[in-house]
Amino acid sequence: MRVYIRYAVKETFSNLWRNRMMTIAAVLTVAVSLSLVGSALLLKQSAAQASAQWQQGTRVTVWMQPSASAAELSNVQTELANLPIVKSCQFFSKAQDYAEALKLLPQSETSVLTVADMPSSFRCVPTVPANAFTVESTFANQPGVYKVTAPEQQIREMNRAIRILQIVFLALAGVLLLSATVLILNTIRMAIFARRREVSVMKLVGATNWFIRIPYITEGFIQGLLGSAVAMLAVTALHTWYPLHNEFQLNTSALVGTNAVVLVVGVLIGSVGSAIAIRRFLDV
Repeated sequence: MRVYIRYAVKETFSNLWRNRMMTIAAVLTVAVSLSLVGSALLLKQSAAQASAQWQQGTRVTVWMQPSASAAELSNVQTELANLPIVKSCQFFSKAQDYAEALKLLPQSETSVLTVADMPSSFRCVPTVPANAFTVESTFANQPGVYKVTAPEQQIREMNRAIRILQIVFLALAGVLLLSATVLILNTIRMAIFARRREVSVMKLVGATNWFIRIPYITEGFIQGLLGSAVAMLAVTALHTWYPLHNEFQLNTSALVGTNAVVLVVGVLIGSVGSAIAIRRFLDV
């Protein structure tokens, strides 16, 4: 067993040194690819976090008729409270809406307004922004309701932007991971071709398949591990020094989780790439 381990370690580092230029290229490619993948993951989490904060600010307003009766106000309030897609609601009286109008509208318009002319309102936060449309359609024709307003265009644009960002990040990660795997596969293939005569001799003297394969698998593993280490440093630097607005800033646990993913993916890329190369190019 000791001889086997010594052989595997010796041959692994011998292969890495013999093809050092390709090894460096593979490690750097894995590092760059995984750095971009890690950055994409961080940006995706930042976008999701910012989206969650923006969603909390999404509000749908049920405006009541100025002449709405107490019974109509009570009915709307009860229905809103029992609606599962509504997270919370706050009632604004005529006086409160009048005070808000004085702040928002020009004096030429507020001069003709009175408290009696103002509608009372229910300011509600839906569980998700898309539920604002359901609330709007549910209460638009209710007795005593003047109209229901929601930031429809902003909600649609926000959801579309989030979907596009997620698709772009996932596509970028997939392409980069594929390119890194192919480069490691090519590096292992060159190492196999450089030693094909030695492999033939080893087979003739009775070496087992795994005895021959292990150094190449370990080589790919080390390349993926080194590339992951460099990528983790790059992702950590991005998280530490890149300025982001408050809603986009991530905590340390998000960085640790992203680096863990980068490490696992890098090791898998190296191992899978070498395994594919061995299966295709090493006839043992």
